[in-house]
Amino acid sequence: MKRVFLEAHNLKNKFSGFGQFNYHLIKGMATQDVSNLKITLNVSDLKALKAEFGSTFRYKKYKSITRHKPFRIKKRYDLWHCLNQNIKVEPFYKTPYLLTVHDIHFVTEGSEGLQAKLRAQFEKKLKRATAITYISEFAKKDTHANFEVPNVPEYVIYNGNTITDTSVPKNFNPIVQPKQPYLFSIGDFSERKNFISLVAMLQFLPEYNLVLAGNNRSLYGDRLRTMVSEYNLEERVFLPGKIADTEKKFYLKNCEAFVFPSLREGFGIPPIEAMRFGKPVFLSNNTSLPEIGGEQSFYWEQYDPEYMAHVLTRGMNTFYEHQHDYETWYIARAKSFNWEATAKQYLDVYHTILR
Repeated sequence: MKRVFLEAHNLKNKFSGFGQFNYHLIKGMATQDVSNLKITLNVSDLKALKAEFGSTFRYKKYKSITRHKPFRIKKRYDLWHCLNQNIKVEPFYKTPYLLTVHDIHFVTEGSEGLQAKLRAQFEKKLKRATAITYISEFAKKDTHANFEVPNVPEYVIYNGNTITDTSVPKNFNPIVQPKQPYLFSIGDFSERKNFISLVAMLQFLPEYNLVLAGNNRSLYGDRLRTMVSEYNLEERVFLPGKIADTEKKFYLKNCEAFVFPSLREGFGIPPIEAMRFGKPVFLSNNTSLPEIGGEQSFYWEQYDPEYMAHVLTRGMNTFYEHQHDYETWYIARAKSFNWEATAKQYLDVYHTILR
């Protein structure tokens, strides 16, 4: 029986992007027949995972010291799966190695020194790889444009939709709840998410409030709060911070539209989550977002606030003129991104490498 190692310690932050990917991929694998593989999860919280998945997997306690070369994991495996491009934990021995690439944002973000360091780390991963999976065609294209990719098998496997159950408890009310129709978005507060453009846009949309969820304790969050104050939008822009799944589903279910003007995305799960509720989706027309959003989403070509407001108003009118058709299309598209199917594709890659 072949032994597969999943470097999945990002599960320690389950609600981060990588944490969500790791958890839902593992959960999807648990629905498949993996009896012919010994899959070991390298994770921090053994108790919770054992309680959920039992003997489906084997478990290894993650130790941060294993990031350093002399202390790397020395047990031999038939396949090592590195679940994202930033992981520092590597096998001690040369072993078949699957690398999953989500994005290469580091080529443009951070200081020059940090960019150089992360480039060097990623180049080593590429050279080590027996095969590479990407979460979007854009992620593959971007990697090839910026790096010398080895001549190994490459696969594009889309992420699944994390929301399959759209129900919200009948009497549930979040602490932060606008009193008038609102637009919704979620993500880390960083330059890349471009939330500031939404605040500027709101000046030209007096009929809407705006809810921006996510970790806003950052310099970018401070900038955004200052901007809200300067535009006198304190009664119209709501920042609930990090939110749990029930709150997220509440905002998605009750918002007028989902707005996501991100400057750079390797995939972009939040728009798919919004589609699952049949909501109109407004996205930046760049990187992976048109690939994920599809032909029925609405797109911003640039970020002038008056132009953005015009696109949203026109898009909302179009949506309501054909609401049933749009809702049907959005829900069907969201359901087409399925974690069980995603997990099966990864397992197929495992078997191909192991053969």
